[in-house]
Amino acid sequence: MAKTMPPLTLYTFAMSHYSEKVRWTLDTSDIPYREVCLSPAFHIAPALRMGRRGQTTLPILQAGQEAIQDSPRILAWLQQHRGPLPVMPVAVTRPMREVEQRFDAIGKDVARYLYAHSFGSADAHIVKLWTDHASPWQAAIIRATYPLMRWVFKQKLHIRPARVALAEDRIRLAMDWLDREIADGRHYLVGDRLTVADITAAALLAPLACPSQHPVYGDAAYREGMKQAVAPWRQRPAMAWVRWMYDNHRGPMKGGVF
Repeated sequence: MAKTMPPLTLYTFAMSHYSEKVRWTLDTSDIPYREVCLSPAFHIAPALRMGRRGQTTLPILQAGQEAIQDSPRILAWLQQHRGPLPVMPVAVTRPMREVEQRFDAIGKDVARYLYAHSFGSADAHIVKLWTDHASPWQAAIIRATYPLMRWVFKQKLHIRPARVALAEDRIRLAMDWLDREIADGRHYLVGDRLTVADITAAALLAPLACPSQHPVYGDAAYREGMKQAVAPWRQRPAMAWVRWMYDNHRGPMKGGVF
């Protein structure tokens, strides 16, 4: 008798690019899952309880009694327990992992850069994002304590001029690398078809590229709120590549939360 696979639940933030990386991998691999989108601050206790690593980060993938925290660990678990995944061909594991690490490394830089350019100028939109999936009482608390939450986020993300400038430099270096890789007209970073390398690069840069397929990054209010922040990057070949990836490979989001 075949072993029954436990159902998968993916805990995310709506605007988390790391969550999008895992969500996209699940969707394109046709792996059924349910998505639960948590709200900032209210995610801390569940993340600590499920992750058991002293970390409050999302995404977390829950499979029965097992919970896996951190996107690279989640992908490794999926390959082992739901694989082999079509987007994780074993023959190119090393170069695929190198690209994944390169773009995972700028995830916090992208968040730091965008929050630095939106706190104070797009606060109403940030409040909406933080409360879209909150319960009524959670939403009320977020709205009432938003100035404090904004201060905490600034401290946690080290949003200071020097760190924001460094984040911008690190994003630029990653885009420079991507621009060079696709300069010969190729679409895929490893091999000749979509892999986790492409998914990671596209997902981690999506908050800057604003692809229309994403329910947050493609939303008109998000694009308007982030217009000045993303303007310096918009014409980069890397950004066109991200949008091409979404146009040709993203497909519908199947977890059900949106």
